[in-house]
Amino acid sequence: MPEFAESLTPGTLFAGYRIERVIGRGGMGTVYVAAHPRLPRYDALKVLSAQHSSDAEFRARFIREAELAARLDHPNIVGVHDRGIEHGRLWIAMQFVDGIDAAALIRRGIGEVPPGRAVHIVGAAARGLDHAHRAGMVHRDVKPANILLESIPGQPDRVSIADFGIARAAAATTALTQVGTVLATVGYAAPEQLTAGTVDHRADVYALGCTLYELLTGAKPFARATVEATIQAHLRDRPPRPASVAHLPSAIDSVIARALAKDPARRYQSCGELASAAAAALGIAPAPEVRVPRPAGRRAVALGAAALVAALLGAAAYALPLRDREAGGPNGPATTTTAAAPNSWGAHEYMVDAFPGLLPRTQTDSGYQGLRCTAVDGDLRPVEVNQSRDSVNWLSCNGDRDPVWRVVVACSTASVADDFGPNPSQLVVADERWQRPSGNGRIIVHDNPEASADRLGGQLKLQFDDEVRKFCNITVMGGNSGRDLYDRWWLDAPL
Repeated sequence: MPEFAESLTPGTLFAGYRIERVIGRGGMGTVYVAAHPRLPRYDALKVLSAQHSSDAEFRARFIREAELAARLDHPNIVGVHDRGIEHGRLWIAMQFVDGIDAAALIRRGIGEVPPGRAVHIVGAAARGLDHAHRAGMVHRDVKPANILLESIPGQPDRVSIADFGIARAAAATTALTQVGTVLATVGYAAPEQLTAGTVDHRADVYALGCTLYELLTGAKPFARATVEATIQAHLRDRPPRPASVAHLPSAIDSVIARALAKDPARRYQSCGELASAAAAALGIAPAPEVRVPRPAGRRAVALGAAALVAALLGAAAYALPLRDREAGGPNGPATTTTAAAPNSWGAHEYMVDAFPGLLPRTQTDSGYQGLRCTAVDGDLRPVEVNQSRDSVNWLSCNGDRDPVWRVVVACSTASVADDFGPNPSQLVVADERWQRPSGNGRIIVHDNPEASADRLGGQLKLQFDDEVRKFCNITVMGGNSGRDLYDRWWLDAPL
C-alpha cells in the first residue's frame, strides 16, 4: 500500500488486519471495521492521518498513551487491543462496537432521546470516565461522537467511551496558544483547556455537562457562528438553561449551570456526581440495587441443568444435550413466577448470588470482562426475569470477544443434578478436575473442528461439586481454540 493512500478499500491488508468497510472519518483519521489476523473477531481499526503520523513527538506520545489506555478495563470504555505504525501511519485497534455514536442519535432529533435515555447514556459514560480518572487518566475530548451506543433488544443502550489514548496524545502535543488551534472539540472544551490552564478530570465533567445539555435539547450549549465566538462564550457567557428551550423540569438548569461552571472548583467533582444530580433533577433516579429474598430452608443455589446452546452465527452451533424434564406433569412443563423488583434478576437472582464475580449485579450492569446478560429459555429465547421454566433457569451473556463470545449459565431450580459430559460434536482437548479456594468441580475443554474466521474456536464446560453450586453447569464459548479460551479466560475467571 503506498504511503499516500488516504483511504483503504475493502479487502486490503493493513497491519495484518483485513479491511471490511469504513465506519467513520474525522480530522484525526479514518476508522474501519477490520477482521483480526488470527482471532475470529472484528476490531475497530483507526488509521491516523498523515499529518499526525508524521509528527515525531505525537508518534511517541501516541504509542505511550495507547499503552496506558489499554490498561483501562471497564464495560463503559472501549477496549484498546493493539497499536503500531504501518506504512508510515499510526494505527490503533480497538473493541468494535456495533452501533452508532451519540452524535448520530442527536441528529435524528430529540424525539429519539427522551430524558430517561439521556440520563442512562450520561450515567453509563460517567462510570467509564470516573474509572479512568481513578486510574489517573483524563480523556480531554468527551463529546457525543466519542460515546458509542450498541442497541440490545429489551435492554437499555450499551454505552462505551472511545478514543482515550488518542485524545490524550493529541492534548499533550498541542499548544493551545497557537492561532486557530484548539485542544478539544471546541463545542465541549472547558475554559481551562482554551486558556492553557491546568487540566484535570474536571474538564471531562464540563464536557459531559455539555453533552448532557445537547442530548436533552438537541443543540450545543455555546453554539456560535464562529470558532472564536464559541471560545469566547465558553470563557465568558453564562451557561444556558435547558428548561427554557425544552420541556424539562427547571431543576435541570442548576445542574447544567454547575457542570459548566467556569471555575473547575465550582463544578461537580466527579462525572458520577453530575449524572446522579441530573437523574434526580429529571425525576429519573437510577433503580436501586435490590436483592430478592429466598425462601427459608432453600438450598443456597440450585444450579445445574445442562448445557445449552444452539446456533451461534448460523452454522457455528454449539449444541449441548439437555435431558427432558416434565416438571409440570402430563400437561407440560411448569412455569413459576416470582415478583421482580425493577432492574433485579427476579427468579434468577440466586444465580447471580452464586457467581458474584462473574455475573452482573443487575440487568443493566456488566459482569466479568464486560459480560451483559439476558434471561432466556433452553432455546436462547428471551424470557421475563421473574419466570422459572422447565425447572431450569438460564442466563445467556454476551462477552467482548476477547476471548469470550458467550457465557451461558444453567440452573436447576429443583435441585436436580443433570448429566455432565463431553460435547460429542466437538474435539475434547482436556477433561480434568479442578480445585480452587471457592470450590471444586470438573472442566471439559473442546475445540470446534470447523473453526474459521467466522466460527468460534473453543468451548469450555464447567461443573461444580461444592455445596453452594453443586447443581451448576456453565458453558463458555469463544477464543481461537479451547486451549486459548482456557489460558485467557479460565485461569483468571472469578469462579
